[in-house]
Amino acid sequence: MFKTKNLTPQQIALFNAAVISVVVALAFLIIHQTWWSALISLIVTFAISYNLIFYSLQNFIYRKVKLIYKFIYQTKASKREEFYYKNILPQKTIEEVSEDVEKWALQRRAEIEVLKQNENFRKEFLQNLSHELKTPIFAIQGYIDTLLNGAMNNPEVHKKFLENASKNVDRLVNLVDDLDEISKLESGHQQLNKEPFAVQELIREVYDSLSLRASDKQIKASIKKGCEAPLTVLADKEKIRQVLINLVDNAIKYGRTSGSIIASVYKTDGKHALVEISDDGIGISEEHLNRIFERFYRTDAARSRKQGGSGLGLAICKHIVEAHGQVIHVRSKPDIGSTFGFTLETAK
Repeated sequence: MFKTKNLTPQQIALFNAAVISVVVALAFLIIHQTWWSALISLIVTFAISYNLIFYSLQNFIYRKVKLIYKFIYQTKASKREEFYYKNILPQKTIEEVSEDVEKWALQRRAEIEVLKQNENFRKEFLQNLSHELKTPIFAIQGYIDTLLNGAMNNPEVHKKFLENASKNVDRLVNLVDDLDEISKLESGHQQLNKEPFAVQELIREVYDSLSLRASDKQIKASIKKGCEAPLTVLADKEKIRQVLINLVDNAIKYGRTSGSIIASVYKTDGKHALVEISDDGIGISEEHLNRIFERFYRTDAARSRKQGGSGLGLAICKHIVEAHGQVIHVRSKPDIGSTFGFTLETAK
């Protein structure tokens, strides 16, 4: 027994015309008792029924189906599409049309979900950006108002307030610079100047540049034993320096006093190297790991802002690494520490 929903309009017309013509022919045979009149009625009835049913299906039902497809694609039909509507579409079964509509519905549902997520991210981004801008602006405003209201006459106070205002101006400048940097990276306008260099040498340079900050917390920074042999990669050295500075700086910020930072470099295959920066600091809870590379996302807003920074460091790292066609990831556990790793192309 076949399923009618799998039939094409031609098959439906044939089936119904056959049933009607057989019934009519049997009626003629019973009434007139002649086989030739039954045969003629069979042929005539079949021809009329088939054409009538097929015409009705094609011009009424499939006209509606055509409108459905036009609504799905939401574009003006080209000559090719008009040919499809007239010749190919009528050959489709109702089940195939149903599947097409279901696929379109699923696709639209997915698009709506993405739009909702993007809208939520946009709102969250604007809220975070507003907060990041307001904090230093209000601080600067407070210091200037206090100075204008009489504190200028006190040398010790006005120098301190001007220094604090200057720090907040620097914070604003860094925020704008980071926003400009991430905007260029996202738009693809930032050019990469790839060159071969040894990763370990760059890591040591980054350690040296941040040595004073590390020594303040008595943190020891080193390269893992067995990973000291120079491994040459092909990348934009200054961009990768920026990635390493952000990762090592975060490891210092959120590392424990008298702790350690260990860099590891592995050759994963003939074409790629894995660079990892590990610390034994406060770590990151599992629920934050999927969002840690988002702009302005902070696992602990109060603590993060107290530590300073624009909240864009990891987002910039992600975009720089992805601009190289590579990936960045994180492994972490609260009170155990964090490991940030990214891949790079090895030099031939």
